[in-house]
Amino acid sequence: MKKPLRDEGPPLTDRVNDYDEAHFASYLRLLDAEAEGADWREAVKIIFGIDPDADIDRAKRIHETHLARARWMTREGYRHLLEGRMQ
Repeated sequence: MKKPLRDEGPPLTDRVNDYDEAHFASYLRLLDAEAEGADWREAVKIIFGIDPDADIDRAKRIHETHLARARWMTREGYRHLLEGRMQ
């Protein structure tokens, strides 16, 4: 089943939300691609199945917003996941 993709980017909540949970794997893949120095166009094509040549603005927006949320997950979001397990 294909996960729904929001063109405007992930919902920006202060806690991990359902969209984040559905896209954990994509977030990790984006972070890996960035760490490896992969071209963003290649990453968005492989991870999201979006052809950047067909709509570069959409592809760039999706890449940037989802990568930003992935970074947030590494700085803050993960804490919310651990809260319930630490009690």
